[in-house]
Amino acid sequence: MLRIGLTGGIGSGKTTVARVFETLGIPVYDADHAAKNLMNNDPELKAAIIELFGEESYHHNKLNRAFIAGIVFNNPEKLARLNALTHPRTIADAENWLAAQHAPYAIKEAALLFESGADKHLDYIIGVTAPEETRIKRVAERDHLDPEDVRKRIRNQMNAEEKMKRCDFVLQNDEKDMLLPKVLELHKFLMAKC
Repeated sequence: MLRIGLTGGIGSGKTTVARVFETLGIPVYDADHAAKNLMNNDPELKAAIIELFGEESYHHNKLNRAFIAGIVFNNPEKLARLNALTHPRTIADAENWLAAQHAPYAIKEAALLFESGADKHLDYIIGVTAPEETRIKRVAERDHLDPEDVRKRIRNQMNAEEKMKRCDFVLQNDEKDMLLPKVLELHKFLMAKC
């Protein structure tokens, strides 16, 4: 089974691309969702997060995402420490999930694929990109954020151009060209490689 990575910066449209692959019957592991699940349910990880950020990190036994985001997107050192806690557990969880799949190929969707080192475990990597202003607009509308807050998040991610250079395939999601035919063409290519 081929192991495919799917990545892109915040607001690039990688989740939209992932949903298309799912409708084609391809299993998709959502690393961001898995990390949130682990931060809420892994007792050791919860304890480490509380030690790093304090009791306010959890509210009613659930991760206080707004509180954490307010800290890490203004403090690169705290963000790096949080990632050092969550990335190894998420990578291990993804490896277990991938080992259990029985499709011709499976996809691991992760915004921080290269940053976490998870790219080393994959056969091909698909990048999704969009102009920065488009990304800012999408995320500001989707998450009800101030555009400047979105810019801060973008600055905390790997440069989009550098990220796309590392990908085997790049899907441009600029709302000018239709995305679906590009994904279908890529699916056909990957199926032929299986």
